[in-house]
Amino acid sequence: MSDDSPRTPNPVVAVVRRIPATLAMVVLILIAGVAWQGLWRPFEETALYDTVAYGLPALSDGRWWTPVTGTFFVNQPWVYLFTITGFWGMAYLEYRRGSLVALAYYWVGQLFAILATALALLLVSQLPWEWAQTEALALDVGASGGTMACIAAAVGLFVAPWRVRAWLVLLAFVFVAMLFWGSLADLEHLLAVLLILFVDRSLRIQRTTVREQRFIAFVSVIVLGVIQVVTILVPTDGPFGPTEPVSGGFIDFAIDAIVILLIANGLRRGRRWAWVLGVVLAAINIAVAALVLVVIIITSEAQLEARIDGETELALASGVLWLLMLIYLVWVRRAFRAKRKSTIGLAPEPTVEDVKQLLRDEGGGTLSWMTTWDGNSYARTSGGIVAYQRRAGVALALADPLGPPASRAASVDEFIRMAEHAGLVPCFFSADDSTRAAVPATWRSLVVADDTIVDLPGLQFTGKQWNSVRSSLNRAGREEMTFRMTRLADEPWGVQQQLRAISEMWVGDKGLPEMGFTLGTLVEAEDPEVRLALAISPEGNIDGFLSWLPVYGGDGTVRGWTLDLMRRREGGFAPVMEFLIGSSAKLFSEEGAQVMSLSGAPLAHEYPPDAGLIATLSDKLAAALEPVYGFQSLHRFKQKFHPRYETLYLLYRDESDLTRIGGALTRAFLPDATLRQFAGAGLELVRGERD
Repeated sequence: MSDDSPRTPNPVVAVVRRIPATLAMVVLILIAGVAWQGLWRPFEETALYDTVAYGLPALSDGRWWTPVTGTFFVNQPWVYLFTITGFWGMAYLEYRRGSLVALAYYWVGQLFAILATALALLLVSQLPWEWAQTEALALDVGASGGTMACIAAAVGLFVAPWRVRAWLVLLAFVFVAMLFWGSLADLEHLLAVLLILFVDRSLRIQRTTVREQRFIAFVSVIVLGVIQVVTILVPTDGPFGPTEPVSGGFIDFAIDAIVILLIANGLRRGRRWAWVLGVVLAAINIAVAALVLVVIIITSEAQLEARIDGETELALASGVLWLLMLIYLVWVRRAFRAKRKSTIGLAPEPTVEDVKQLLRDEGGGTLSWMTTWDGNSYARTSGGIVAYQRRAGVALALADPLGPPASRAASVDEFIRMAEHAGLVPCFFSADDSTRAAVPATWRSLVVADDTIVDLPGLQFTGKQWNSVRSSLNRAGREEMTFRMTRLADEPWGVQQQLRAISEMWVGDKGLPEMGFTLGTLVEAEDPEVRLALAISPEGNIDGFLSWLPVYGGDGTVRGWTLDLMRRREGGFAPVMEFLIGSSAKLFSEEGAQVMSLSGAPLAHEYPPDAGLIATLSDKLAAALEPVYGFQSLHRFKQKFHPRYETLYLLYRDESDLTRIGGALTRAFLPDATLRQFAGAGLELVRGERD
C-alpha cells in the first residue's frame, strides 16, 4: 500500500535549490584552488599570479582579461575561509530576488571595484603621496569586490531598523579598514559598497525614528572610542602612513575616552548636553587633524612627530572619522532635545478624574478601568489620553489609548513620538488588535494574554457543558451559602477585616508581594465604582470574594464588568469561585450588562501549531511560573465558563528594546519586591521544576 501523502521538503535542500548561481561561483573558486594548488600554498608566489591578477599595472600592460580571471583565485590559503563565507550576501540576495539579479549585482560590483580602483590610483599616484604610488603598483586577486557589493545589496533588503544598523556596520568596516590599513583590497571594498549605496539608496537615516538616530549616535561614538584603543595597540599602514603599536598619543586618547564615556549614554537618551559635548569633541579632533596636515605641508612629518606625543597618521585618520561623526550629529540634531525631567503629553496634564470622565463619555475596553489606579501617569494627546508608567527608561503604556475610536491611531502616533523625544522607550502592554493595527508597520507584537469574554444576553446555565457551574450553584443552595453583590465601603468593619485577612493570607503564600499594574488589590477595590461579590457561609464567614471593574459603553452607562480580585478562605466552601462567578454572571445579565470579562491569564495563550519559537518559549516560561502564580491553572478554570477569546499584545519597536521592557514590566508588576523576595520566588520555581 503506497503512501501518497505529500512530503515536507528538507529546508536545507529547499534553500540550496534557490541559490544555484552562488554555489556555482563557490565551486569554481574551489576548483581553481585545487587545480593551481592555491588551497594549500600561497598562490601569489606562483608564476601564474602575474598573468591572472588584476590591478593598475595589469591594465596598463594590456592584460584586459585579468578582472575576470583574477576573480577565481585567492592569494593565500587562509583567505579562502573569508572568501567563501563572504558569499553569504550573494546567497541571500539570490534567495530573495533570483539568480539573474544576484549575478548582476556580483559582476557589476566586482568589475566596478577593480576598474574604479585602478582609475582612482592612476589619478592620485600623480601626487607626491607614497601610499598611492605604492598601491598603484600592486596586484590583487579575489572575489571580494563582488561579494561586498552583494552584501551591501542584501543589507538593503533587511527590515527596519536592522537595515540602517547593518548599513552602518558595513560602512564602518570599509571606512576603518581603508583609513587605517588601506590595502588595494580595502579600496576595492569601499568603492563596491559606495556604488551600491548610491544605486540602491536603501540607507535613509533621516527617515528613521528619533530613537534610531540616537542609537546610531551612541553606537558610533562607542565605535570611535574602540577604534582609538585598537589603533594605539595595533600597527597600522593606511593612506596616511604606517604607525607602530604603543607609540604615544596617550594624552589625547585619555581625553577622548573620558569624554566618550561621559556622553555615550546621554546620546542614547537624546540629551542636549551630550550632543553639544559630542560636537565639541568632534570639532577638536577635526581641528587637530587639520593643524597636523598644515604643519606637515609647511615643515615635515618627521619634525612634527619629534615634537608631539603621538603619530600624525593616527591623528589624520581619526580626524576623518570624527568629521563623519560631526556631519551626522549636525544632520540629526533635532533628535537631541530631551531633558532629564521631560514630560509626555499636551497641557494640561490629565488627572484621574479626567480619565474617569473620559471613560464615561467615550467608553473603553475591558482593561480600561485599570488606567485609573495609582502608579499611572497620563499623556494627553490631541484626541484622547494614554495611561502609562515610567519604569527603567521605558514609557509602558497600559492597554489601549482612551478616547473616541477615531482618535486611536493619532493617539498612538503622538504617544510614541512624545516618548521618544523624552528619551524613553515606548511600548504598549495588553493592547488589542485595533492598537496593534495603529502602531508603525515596523513594530513587533508579542501575545501576552487572552482576554476571556462571556457574552451575557440570554445566558443560561443549561446543557451538559454547564454541568460544573450548575453543580456549584446547586451545592451552594444546599449548604445555605449566600451571595451578595456590594461595595467595599458599604460593608461593616468586621466584613472588611475578613476580606483583608483572606487577601493577606493569599499573598503570604506566594513569597512575593501582591502584583500591580494590571492586577489590583483591595486598595483598588475601595473605589466606589468597583463592586464586590461575596460568598457568605451560614455562620456569617466570608468564604471568598471577587472584585468587578466597570466597563463603560460610551453613553455614561456600564455595558459590562471585568474580574479583578479572586480570593478564597482556606477550608471554606470548595467550589466558591464557580459559585461567585456564576452568581455574578446571572446578576449582571439580569441588570442588562452585555459582557463579563474574566480577564486574561498571562502566558496561557493557545498558539497555533506553526507558531514556532514564541510558543515554545511561552510554554516553558508558563510551566516555570506555574508553582508560584498558577497562570495555566487559572486559564483552565476560566474555560468552565466557555468564554470567547480576544488576544492582548505587547507592542514594541524591535527586539533590542525587549531587555529594557522586561525590566520595566518586572518593576511595574512588582514595584515593592525586594531582592530577597525575588530569590525566594526563584527557589519556588526550582522546586516546581523538580516536582
